Amino acid sequence: MNSQVRPESASDLRALVGTMLGPTKWYTVDQSKVDGFAEATEDRQWIHIDRERAASSPLGGTIVHGLFTLGLGPHFIEELISFDGFAHSLNYGYGRVRYPAPFPVGSRVRMRLSIDAVDEVRDGVQLTSTQTFELEAADKPVCVAESLTRLVEW
Repeated sequence: MNSQVRPESASDLRALVGTMLGPTKWYTVDQSKVDGFAEATEDRQWIHIDRERAASSPLGGTIVHGLFTLGLGPHFIEELISFDGFAHSLNYGYGRVRYPAPFPVGSRVRMRLSIDAVDEVRDGVQLTSTQTFELEAADKPVCVAESLTRLVEW
């Protein structure tokens, strides 16, 4: 496991292009977290919250919402990289996001972060990275997302 990197400038960030950070520590997503996400977002699709019905489905149980998985990105990023050397950083959005495999509730997930590009933008730089969410003992990731972050130097 890598320790957190701390780029202090756009130049430091550019030097990280091509680097893979992580993996993070394992994180368990239990049914109570999924139920809370379902309530907060009002996404109560049965495959996420109806344990009995989901158990009889081909998936064999409830699965974590894709957007819940994607939403874990900021939690994991804090373990891998700090942007404290910048005036501020903002989630600018996502490019391609895919969910190659289901994420069974009760499973453990972790993330790797690939630093793909650092480009000049108005008032700062844009970091393009790839977040890969890995499920314990699985062949495929449960989410792969191109993340866009805007950073402004002091």
